[in-house]
Amino acid sequence: MSLAMATSMLASAAMAEEAETEVESEVETEYNGEFAGEDPQLEKKIKILTIWAEDNDNGILLNKICEDYKNNVNPNFDWEYEMVAADNLQQKIATLAASDDLPDFFAYEAGTPLTVLIEADKVVNISEELERIGITDYVNAGAIELMKGLSGTEDVYDLPLGLNVEGFWYNKELFEQAGCEAPETWEEFEEVLAKLYEADIQPLTTGGSDKWPATRLVNAYAVRTAGNDVMTKAANGEIDYTDEALVAAADKIAEWAEKGYFGEGITTVDANTAGSMLMSGKAAIFYNGSWFTQNLTDETQNLAGEDGIGFFNIPVVDEEISSATSYSMNCGNILCLDKGKYDDATAWFLKYYCENMGDLAMTELGSVKGYTYTVEAEDMDDYTKLVLEEIDKSTEGFAWWEAKMSSEVSKTAQENVQALLNGEMTGEEYMQSIQDAHDMSEF
Repeated sequence: MSLAMATSMLASAAMAEEAETEVESEVETEYNGEFAGEDPQLEKKIKILTIWAEDNDNGILLNKICEDYKNNVNPNFDWEYEMVAADNLQQKIATLAASDDLPDFFAYEAGTPLTVLIEADKVVNISEELERIGITDYVNAGAIELMKGLSGTEDVYDLPLGLNVEGFWYNKELFEQAGCEAPETWEEFEEVLAKLYEADIQPLTTGGSDKWPATRLVNAYAVRTAGNDVMTKAANGEIDYTDEALVAAADKIAEWAEKGYFGEGITTVDANTAGSMLMSGKAAIFYNGSWFTQNLTDETQNLAGEDGIGFFNIPVVDEEISSATSYSMNCGNILCLDKGKYDDATAWFLKYYCENMGDLAMTELGSVKGYTYTVEAEDMDDYTKLVLEEIDKSTEGFAWWEAKMSSEVSKTAQENVQALLNGEMTGEEYMQSIQDAHDMSEF
């Protein structure tokens, strides 16, 4: 009996060992370092650092895609979400990078700020990973080229959080009241502003307290009068920031403020309030990007209705200098991955992220995020269709005011734009402050 029991126990142990070997073999067959077939459900907890609240804009999308991945694909996945103020983002990332403690995923700024991290070998080469995982086709080719251009690299080291065109949104009812049509040339634009003002309608609004929306206006005139690459030339030292064309662009915005086109207290108005002013008929024109569609499609915000707001590209001064089919374009605040924490478990999540973000953004926010999507045109709202039409028109893109500036120069450009709007600085003084910061940053 003892012999029989021992034999039975040995047989059971052998069967258990064989079963365990089969399970291990199945796992190895399911995941052998390649990214085909089913997700191997590797255990992973990632940390995400962004500038968006969890219930706003990209915060909604990032948390939703993590939730979907955990619930529908990998129950062993988890995430921690942290928000930091946009003004503190660069400093926060610099501190974390210095201590080799960057989060797995983090929002950042394209252009010069990202280039610093690339040169320090802190971020994942996204081009290589997209190819390794087999998902290159899920990221919009135009977004990839735009990001390469901003970082000045042959590969891309960031993921887009938008594929945006920028320009002027306008309230159609206010335009009709003043007898105006969407302008195509800068001369027509100036006439529209004057007509609106004479009709007791505030022509313009901007996010003066957020600063960056105001510098976008300086950039608009600078590019149309001096060329799409004017800010790149200034950053590279080919021209000074005090070049007469750039001074004239700063003076143009100061002139609008002096004429009263922005109304009262524009430096205390944030971008959200400015957008509300447009949609509620308190101001006629608001410069912003195509991400603004998420506000326009919200009927609780957009009192102008589903056809009450129109869009026009930055009016042209001279087609040979900057054409009507060139647009200010960006990929939003981009998303980077820490190279030190990156592993195959993160790569599986990245695969899911790129394959699904396009459709998620369309269904949740009606916005284009730089990824392919399967949503049909008939299922889109009119504002999203309008944006896609504008993107289709574009033949060339140019970057925003601070894209090629170092962090200190960018900070100066944004801080002092309020003094420009308030009449405390002339255009020449404003541009001189940027040149001074540029000169100091070289030492």
